[in-house]
Amino acid sequence: MARSEQDLLSTEIVNRGVESSGPNAGSLTFSVRVRRRLPDFLQSVNLKYVKLGYHYLINHGIYLATIPVVVLVFSAEVGSLSREELWRKLWEDARYDLATVLSFFAVFVFTFSVYFMSRPRSIYLIDFACYRPNDDLKVTKEQFIELARASGKFDEESLEFQKRILKSSGIGDETYVPKVIMSKENCATMKEGRLEASTVMFGALDELFEKTRVRPKDVGVLVVNCSIFNPTPSLSAMIINHYKMRGNVLSYNLGGMGCSAGVIGVDLARDMLQANPNNYAVVVSTEMAGYNWYPGKDRSMLLPNCFFRMGCSAVLLSNRRRDFGRAKYRLEHLVRTHKGADDRSFRSVYQEEDAEGYKGIKVSKDLMEIGGDALKTNITTLGPLVLPFSEQLIFFGTLVWRHFFGGDNSKASLSPSSKPYIPDYKLAFEHFCVHAASKVVLDELQKNLELSDNNMEASRMTLHRFGNTSSSSIWYELAYLEAKERVKRGDRIWQIAFGSGFKCNSVVWRSMRRVRKPSRNNPWLDCTDRYPVAVAP
Repeated sequence: MARSEQDLLSTEIVNRGVESSGPNAGSLTFSVRVRRRLPDFLQSVNLKYVKLGYHYLINHGIYLATIPVVVLVFSAEVGSLSREELWRKLWEDARYDLATVLSFFAVFVFTFSVYFMSRPRSIYLIDFACYRPNDDLKVTKEQFIELARASGKFDEESLEFQKRILKSSGIGDETYVPKVIMSKENCATMKEGRLEASTVMFGALDELFEKTRVRPKDVGVLVVNCSIFNPTPSLSAMIINHYKMRGNVLSYNLGGMGCSAGVIGVDLARDMLQANPNNYAVVVSTEMAGYNWYPGKDRSMLLPNCFFRMGCSAVLLSNRRRDFGRAKYRLEHLVRTHKGADDRSFRSVYQEEDAEGYKGIKVSKDLMEIGGDALKTNITTLGPLVLPFSEQLIFFGTLVWRHFFGGDNSKASLSPSSKPYIPDYKLAFEHFCVHAASKVVLDELQKNLELSDNNMEASRMTLHRFGNTSSSSIWYELAYLEAKERVKRGDRIWQIAFGSGFKCNSVVWRSMRRVRKPSRNNPWLDCTDRYPVAVAP
């Protein structure tokens, strides 16, 4: 095996307990678990993605570069004159060349009008809501296994596998699952899917409209994303029917786009708001855990059963300038990365039938490596937009040096002195909301980005309390930060999510004001004082 391949593997000795039968009955048994880690993507940054990031920066920062030059030239010209000379010159020009003065004033007004009319409108996040299911749907890890056994859908070997995964998953004993998945009936039906969808979506939207005091009829853009469950009529049509929304609402239903679809929904809503001034947009992110339930024996398809739980978020965006005063956040940057052109990436998370005909989501063993490559591309593109100039200068300098003078990359990778400078993303953001996919993923991301335990707290606690809620998880994490009163005016929040395709998407928000602890309508209110908790290794 090549050295580069060995570096991507990690081993772990697992205590499997006392053997109950066979020649080794009564003795302790151990197994060696081999895992594929995230690649050290900061050692293999591609220069073209840095170039792409700077291309974005230049396109949006041309005014910042031009205006100081104009001001500097004008100041140098005016600074050479005394106050009396300046007023005398202006008065004489106005008396003898009035046409020139008026023409200059007209050009000035026209230029500023064109600038303010053509620049992108600011997108504000008024508020958001995260659905918390009723306590009768709450299960512990032990109850989850016992209910799965009682359903009669799994053999003992499959149950034991799920039990081992849950033990090291980072998921706690208060997550929520729909009741139907534990029954002996088929839970992947349209009836059960619609029932779960209406429960979580209407629950989140009711809370959102109550918090913002916005009427459903005032919403001009509606974006709903749900990867697996896509009925006809669509989920967006279900919402329009339930809330009797207006007839000209621009509605969109995104399907099959995985756990990163929440950021994609925000991107689509932003584009729609840029084209439709003075409007509200609602983005609903969810996944149907019951409809996605896999009752077979394929271990690569059993993994989603162990991690995915009920959840839904609803976000209200606005492009109205008068909402500046009551908005919580302003959208700063959004970067999307899609690796679907690569066959391995495309099939890394793949829905299909197993050998027995059961439908499920198959997770590739190469997912960590594929996800690391997508993440590398995304953060390399995002870096020039958010990192301080000092970090950009050092990072770009070392990158160019390695690119032109690094020599043999295989030899350079073995030398500690040849490693590129790793940008400190903690200087760019105050808060991190990393998609709570699993404990292993969060561990590897923390290691590669050199984040602290405090930076990863919101993600780990969300995984522990609510499990993997797919595209809505980044909003449960932001709700955690708000419940802890950690978001202050001017803070920058980085939400990053990844999902099937394979995609990695980032969105950056800036806090408009200090966010106080909510008195109601927050999924963490009943347990804020109990978190953070220690997560078992």
